[in-house]
Amino acid sequence: MNSFKETSLQIFNSTDFHSIKDHPNILIAASFFEEDRYCAAKVFYKFMRALDDMIDNHKAEYSQITASERKDFLAGVDSWIGRLNVTEDCGDRQEELIATVERFRIPMWPLETFARSMVYDINNDGFPTFESFLDYAQGASVSPASVFVHLAGLREEDGNYDEPLFNVREAATQCAIFSYLVHIVRDFRKDQLNNLNYFPDDLLKKYGLTRKDLYDIARGAAISDGFRSLIGEYHRIAGIYSNNTREVIRNIKPFMGERYQLSLEIIYDLYLMVYEKIDPLRGCFSTEELNPGPDETKQRVYDVIMNFTPVAVTRNMKTP
Repeated sequence: MNSFKETSLQIFNSTDFHSIKDHPNILIAASFFEEDRYCAAKVFYKFMRALDDMIDNHKAEYSQITASERKDFLAGVDSWIGRLNVTEDCGDRQEELIATVERFRIPMWPLETFARSMVYDINNDGFPTFESFLDYAQGASVSPASVFVHLAGLREEDGNYDEPLFNVREAATQCAIFSYLVHIVRDFRKDQLNNLNYFPDDLLKKYGLTRKDLYDIARGAAISDGFRSLIGEYHRIAGIYSNNTREVIRNIKPFMGERYQLSLEIIYDLYLMVYEKIDPLRGCFSTEELNPGPDETKQRVYDVIMNFTPVAVTRNMKTP
């Protein structure tokens, strides 16, 4: 067994798959980064999660954000972005965040785009069209994925980092949308019961559904043919993004080291595992049916490691 595979298995054996609760796929994959980049990933996903949870938790408890509450929530978004600015009252956590941005050369656009999607959440209740959902996903999904891909693609020399030699946003988009569509189907029942809906009105109309139909199905009503067709549509579109993701990973792997190539393969395969569980024709779309358990996830990661073959690294080229 070669030294890289041995190192990867050491990381694998030290990972507690039962204890990773938030962003499990991202943090499992990022655990194969060098320690400093892994810590940077944890800092950023905790930062993003704080804003997302502030909005989602309110909707889960109160169904929607009233007009009188929007001003306070929008101020919360401004405050969230403002934490990236050095001020006289900058605390330890804020200093850690700013230092992470500077050291790892993380651009502002993922955070700004993420914040824009959170503002959409505050001002809107759902999506009129699938196109509007995809625009929202640029912040809600592509932005976090871009931070992951950015960290994976950084070039390190003598402890200093240079930006990736490929377009991070373009590279992250395919896998991010694939994983988001899979995530939405996987969490359908939980999201509906928390007053969160990620199925746009135009597709509901196309398949003869209403938002109330979704809520009723989540609570145990019979699964209609229209709902199965809706899930089939998401599954079909996710399949397109899955194939595109395979191509993207193949194209960018030469621009990153072995452990970062492996991390991309792991995060893609963990979402592929869920995708393969989705059965539009016969599934019941429950959390138990679609959400892999820790042991299943652990086996999948092990299989990726054992089947992984790194590609030669090209240091001094830039993708078109």
